[in-house]
Order: sequence, then C-alpha cells, then structure tokens
Amino acid sequence: MSIEIGKPVPDFSATATGDTTVTLAALRGKQVVIYFYPKASTPGCTTEGGDFRDRKAAFDDANTVILGVSRDGLRAQENFKTKQDFNFELISDKDETLCALFDVIKLKKMYGKEHLGIERSTFLIDAEGRLAKEWRGVKVPGHAEEVLAAAQALDAGR
Repeated sequence: MSIEIGKPVPDFSATATGDTTVTLAALRGKQVVIYFYPKASTPGCTTEGGDFRDRKAAFDDANTVILGVSRDGLRAQENFKTKQDFNFELISDKDETLCALFDVIKLKKMYGKEHLGIERSTFLIDAEGRLAKEWRGVKVPGHAEEVLAAAQALDAGR
C-alpha cells in the first residue's frame, strides 16, 4: 500500500526516543518530515541524520518536525541519537508498521545476496496531514537541503 501525493496520511502511533510516543494527529498544524533509513550507526545513516540535525533550526522556522525511522530497537535508536547528538526523535519500527504504511521495504542486494530492507526514503507531510512530497531511493549528499527547500516552499505557500 502506498499513500498518494495530496492524500491524507493515516494516523499512526509509534514508539520513539526520549520516552515518547509519536502520533501524526498530535502533530497536526505542523509539517512533518519522516525519513526512513536502513540501520542506526552505519555511515550513510549517520551522515543523513547529521545533515538533518544541522538544519533543524531552519526546519523549525519552516514549521516542520523531523522524525527518523528504522527497524532498529529503541535502545539502538537511543544510543544512535545520543552519540550523534540528534535534536529530533527517532522511531523504532521493529514490527514494520510504518515501513508498510509508507511502502519502504524493498528487495535489496548486498554482497550478491538478496534481502528485504528499508529503501532510504523521505516523506513530507503538510500541516493538514496530507502527503506533500516523497523521495525514494535517496542518495544522502544534498538530500537534507532538498527536503528543507521543499518544506520551506510548502510553509511559504500556507
């Protein structure tokens, strides 16, 4: 199942770092960036998270909340957040509920072997809870800047 651009994103409830539970309904009135990454504390995911961290003030100015999601457990997410000094929450999606909602589990190849894993993807949800933009098969360099520009343009259009 995939959510179409312009359509409402179904409400969800997810366990996150900082002893929090994130619900989309509670974030209504704010734009939300949800970025999915394969594994905490790996080089690409660390770089991507750092790029979002370093732009958080600009995302705040654009009325936008950042949430990172992977299938790692909560302890791994907490450690990753603390070690990298991330200033936003990370969601533990061990049961793949959010992964399924956003259709990010794909067949991937690593070292010649196929496995199911998270395709690096980012979604921008508008302040009314509709999917505004999506990026799939993300390459990390320059990605956070591109997402920030889209969030700023969306906020300016409100």
